[in-house]
Amino acid sequence: MHATITATRSVTTKKPRNFRWRVVDIVVASVIGVASGVIFWAWGLAWSPLSAILAFTPGLEGLLAGGWLFAGVLGGLIIRKPGAAVYTEVVAAVVSMLIGTQWGFSTLIWGVVEGLGAEIILALFLYTNWRLGVALLAGAGAGVAVGFLDTTFTSYAALDFGYKAVYFVSAVVSGTVLAGLLSWLAVRGLARTGALSRFAAGREGSRAHSAAIS
Repeated sequence: MHATITATRSVTTKKPRNFRWRVVDIVVASVIGVASGVIFWAWGLAWSPLSAILAFTPGLEGLLAGGWLFAGVLGGLIIRKPGAAVYTEVVAAVVSMLIGTQWGFSTLIWGVVEGLGAEIILALFLYTNWRLGVALLAGAGAGVAVGFLDTTFTSYAALDFGYKAVYFVSAVVSGTVLAGLLSWLAVRGLARTGALSRFAAGREGSRAHSAAIS
């Protein structure tokens, strides 16, 4: 009976989650976006030679799409606030566009939709689950977004169904691995260094690391 009362009290006194953005959230999300934007730009330079290597299977260049998707997932996993995935992905897209990419203004449109692809997944879990599975799904969501955009609103739209199907699946796989898995691993690595101490992601990562070595 006492245990039941204690459990009830702990539930009723638990503070509701605060989703208001702090100044540190904005600053860190912006830093992630800017740094990712530079990587996006460099990835764009590598697109042509890398896609040529993958030309042995038409559509396989979709495997490169994840190089433009990680910013949203990484920002979402670190900030853990509504809008973080969209914000970081859009900032990254704007930075790469300002530096100069072959895709011009469409880079911004792609950034918004790709960020939404990851954001929707995080929202479905009510911004409370940050495990590996959710990170992979967020990366896959971004992959679905870019796969749809590339095979519908670019020159790929005129190609045959087989090509587009391979590209779409490759983009989803790339988003899952490059954006989902690598972002999740990056967050854990940063948490161990103490760089994320002001975030829940950093505190959780530190506790997990301490438990693993104890």
